[in-house]
Amino acid sequence: MTPARAQRLTLVGSVLGAAVVALDGTVLTVAQPSLRRDLGTSLAAVQWTTTAYLVTVAALLVFAGRLGDRFGHRRVFAIGAIGFGVASAGIGLAPGIGWVIGLRVLQGVAGALLQPATLGLLRAVYPADLLARPIAWRTSAIGLSAAAGPLVGGALTAQLGWRSVFFLTIVPAVVAGVSALLVRLPPSAEGTAAEAATAADTAAAPAPGAGLDLPGAGLLGGALAALVFTLAEVPEHGLSPTVWLGLAAATALGTAFLRHERRTRHPLLPPAVLRTPTVAPALGVLLTASAALFGTLFLVTYFLQDVLALDPLASALRALPLALAMVVAAPVSAVLSRRHGPRRTVVAGMSSLTLGILLASGFRPDTPVLMTSAAFLLLGTGFGAVMATATTAVVRAAPLGTAGVAGGLQQTAMNIGPALGVAAATTLAAGHPPAETLVPALTALAAVAATGTFLATRLPAAHRPTAPAPAPAPAIRDAER
Repeated sequence: MTPARAQRLTLVGSVLGAAVVALDGTVLTVAQPSLRRDLGTSLAAVQWTTTAYLVTVAALLVFAGRLGDRFGHRRVFAIGAIGFGVASAGIGLAPGIGWVIGLRVLQGVAGALLQPATLGLLRAVYPADLLARPIAWRTSAIGLSAAAGPLVGGALTAQLGWRSVFFLTIVPAVVAGVSALLVRLPPSAEGTAAEAATAADTAAAPAPGAGLDLPGAGLLGGALAALVFTLAEVPEHGLSPTVWLGLAAATALGTAFLRHERRTRHPLLPPAVLRTPTVAPALGVLLTASAALFGTLFLVTYFLQDVLALDPLASALRALPLALAMVVAAPVSAVLSRRHGPRRTVVAGMSSLTLGILLASGFRPDTPVLMTSAAFLLLGTGFGAVMATATTAVVRAAPLGTAGVAGGLQQTAMNIGPALGVAAATTLAAGHPPAETLVPALTALAAVAATGTFLATRLPAAHRPTAPAPAPAPAIRDAER
């Protein structure tokens, strides 16, 4: 297979995989009321269809990335994509809420396998200096899916019922998986570098599971699961004793994980990733940007529906400029980053995001549509540029043999950030009507975005040379052969 053909097939699979996950999250939100009525279940049970998925994904993302580094991103991606489609079909046929929740857990496992591999595959087949553009297209696909989700989901639910929204993702998920299986990567592209590093230490072929750091994966997964579950509880229950207990559990597990990583011979998070000066600030930027954006959207959505009395469809249409701007900003940011460097590009994007939040804090019942559209345009432009450029910085800076772990860290930041932002927005708005909370709450979220702007100044002014992968050991046979 020629390199150009491998790149095209990989890009198709990566874009479809990322789009399927983004579409699934948005269409489910629209379908939940219909699901509740049809299955005759409680609001708390329906909420678990989202929480169970989020907790599962958060717990497994980094470990799934490690699996891709060890056994090959192509195989892990294909299993995740096809598994995601099969789970979607099962949910569409589920006879009760228990089945839906259980299958959402399985879908979370598939999603965790799928998401880091979308980045690991791109890192494997594209030269470092050409990586920004495919990641930008992936970001645009996520923005387009986020925009289409509420509209398509609402139309399908109204005409065909809630089950139809799950059938929607089956075909693209399977196509993404098959596209990955058709790719033939060079022997040095994936699945060898992590094994070579292990072999260099052991001077022998690794035993099954060696180098995967299963205890570390359990500790990190438990810490992230506890954190995401706790953050998901805040909007409904506030700072309850359960929330404080969850935060304590996440802190204890996280501390144990850090101690374990310092002592183990083969840590889950390789030092080659953590010591890269670009990775930490880029992850901080993604975390703060997603927290600030999704916290803002949470409050603004309540404002549009409760104060302006817009229905969900009209509210989604009012916010449409955000998604459209994100679709355009991502590929444009790839060009800007190449010309002006990731630091300037991300600083400009974070500044746009901060300005959009401050503009949204001034929303009033008589605010003209032009002003709301301008705020959403600033939010989408800033977030699209930041997400594409910072993601490229993370994946590009990591050595080839740890691209899956880097992708897992990026996806973890993008999963925790929104939960953190919504929890913060809920806490800031507690006890106040929507019309009175925008100024203080969004000012605080703008400060979060400004923190991300400061972190962006730590990014390199220009793309640094990519860290080389360790040379493969002769005793190790490539996972893709």
